[in-house]
Amino acid sequence: MSLVSSGHVCTFRISIRSICAIVIPPLIFIVGSLCSSSEGTNDAFTLDSIRQSLVRQEDTIIFSLIERAKFPINSATYDASPSSLVHGFPGSLLDFVVRRTEAVQAKAGRYENPEELPFLLTTLPHPLVPRHNYPQVLYPAAASVNVSKTILDMYIQQLLPLFTAEGDDGNYASAAACDLACLQALSRRIHDGRFVAEVKFRDAPEDYEPLIRAKDRDALMKLLTDEKVEEIVKERVRKKAMIFGQEVSLNDTDSKGNYKVDPSVVSHLYAEWVIPLTKLIEVEYLLRRLD
Repeated sequence: MSLVSSGHVCTFRISIRSICAIVIPPLIFIVGSLCSSSEGTNDAFTLDSIRQSLVRQEDTIIFSLIERAKFPINSATYDASPSSLVHGFPGSLLDFVVRRTEAVQAKAGRYENPEELPFLLTTLPHPLVPRHNYPQVLYPAAASVNVSKTILDMYIQQLLPLFTAEGDDGNYASAAACDLACLQALSRRIHDGRFVAEVKFRDAPEDYEPLIRAKDRDALMKLLTDEKVEEIVKERVRKKAMIFGQEVSLNDTDSKGNYKVDPSVVSHLYAEWVIPLTKLIEVEYLLRRLD
């Protein structure tokens, strides 16, 4: 497999063992925010508490984008052809990293947390750690609502080209590790729409039940939409990206306007994908809420 790095052509093959050694050990995860307390009750979940969690998650998303932006797009990472980087694996390097990392994290108990959903694994290994007693908040018949595939496709095909430079520096494993961090942060934020929908339903079941029974998606979407709040969110993430991603120097005038990730891209991410997909999750959840 010929790979171009720093203007030189070098021929090598990435083995599964070497990728595991490079990528999987450094990947860590944090479980628990909405569902962190074993003593938590359904009464502890309010729209305000969930919104506070969503605001904190904005920081995680922005920092993960900043980390990924250190590398160029590295298109070979997403090549799923038979000549892809990982010999003997039917998929791209990113597919490989996601599947193997999700398997490890499943064994460590990550997906016991109802806030966490895997991207590619449909059958998860059993946890090897004691099970945590997460509070039952989501309605079981609706909890499985999932748009992971949509998030994955959006990220690779539409978002990545917006905030990464063109080119190939050969750091495929590192780029894939950063990709997974971005994907998991986005997934958690978007799928927390299930919790938003549950709390809104509990607060006003009389408003939602007739629309759910009528399967009126448009009316549900309208009821869930608060344009004023959405504008606040888009402006807040834009401002956070300016603060978190600015290049800092002793002479402030030298770095003014230089950002690791364009703040307008972060605002666009929320406007075009995060907010709409979250509301889609809310609608799909509510449609199953009376099952």
